Amino acid sequence: MPQQLLKPVFLTSKPLQPEYPLFIYLPGLDGTGQLLQSQTVALENHFDVRCLAIPADDLSNWDGLTNNVLNLVDTELEKSPQRPVYLCGESFGGCLAQQVAIAAPHLFQRIILVNPASSFANRHLLSWASQLMEYVPDCFFEIGAVGLLPFLASLGRIADGDRQALLKVMRSVPPATINWRLSLLREFKVDKVNLRRLHQPVLVIAGGCDRLLPSTTEAERLVETLPNSKMVILPDSGHACLLEKDINIYKIMQTHNFLECDWQILKQQLISTTI
Repeated sequence: MPQQLLKPVFLTSKPLQPEYPLFIYLPGLDGTGQLLQSQTVALENHFDVRCLAIPADDLSNWDGLTNNVLNLVDTELEKSPQRPVYLCGESFGGCLAQQVAIAAPHLFQRIILVNPASSFANRHLLSWASQLMEYVPDCFFEIGAVGLLPFLASLGRIADGDRQALLKVMRSVPPATINWRLSLLREFKVDKVNLRRLHQPVLVIAGGCDRLLPSTTEAERLVETLPNSKMVILPDSGHACLLEKDINIYKIMQTHNFLECDWQILKQQLISTTI
C-alpha cells in the first residue's frame, strides 16, 4: 500500500484478471486492506481481487465510506460490466458491506459477511469501554494493541508472520482514527426492512471462539433477517479468522455451494469475444 493515501483506493491483483469475477474485500477497523494476503493466493486463482484501503487519517462517516466504495466499484465495472461481483466485508468492513449492499443491491451477485461488527453497539461493556479510549494518551495505544491481540485472534492458529502483520497494522492507525471508527460502530444500525430487500445469496461466517464480539449470535440474527442467506460457524476460530492457517475462504464458499456455477460458461464467452 502507498505510504500516504489521499482517498480510499482498491489494492489490486497482479496481474489484473478482467475475465474473472470481481471479489471486493472491505477490511476491519485498521482499514489497510493488507490482512487478506493469506487468502489471496487461493482467491486469485478464481477471482479478480480488490482490497479496500482507507487512508489512516480518514474520518469519513458511513455515508461517505459507502459512496467511496460504490464509486470504486463503478469504476471497475466500467472496464468489464458483465462479470459478477462478490462483496466481502470483515468485522468493521462487515458493517460497511451491509451499507454498501443496501445502497446499491443491483451491483452485487454474492455477499459474504465475516464476523461482522454489527453487534458492537449491543455489547454494552465493550461499547462503554470504547468511549473511554478517547481519554487514553496516544503513547498507550501501542501497548494496548499488544494487550488486545488475544481478543482479536486465536493466536495459536495464526502463523508468526501473520501475527506480526496484524500487530503492525493495528499500530499503523492513529488513535484519533481508531476512536472515530469505534464511534461509527457504536452508532451503527441497519433497518431490518432494508436487509430483507437483499435477495442475493449471502454467506455469514462466524468464529465460534470469537472473544471480541458475539459473532455466532450476530450471524444467527442476520440469517434470520436476510431472505437468502446461510450461516457457517468456524468452531475453533477467533475474530480475525481469515488470518488463521486452516481457514480458506474460497474452500468455504466452494463447500457451501456459494459460487456461480454458470460463470465458467460466461467467462469462456467473454474470452472468445476478446480474441
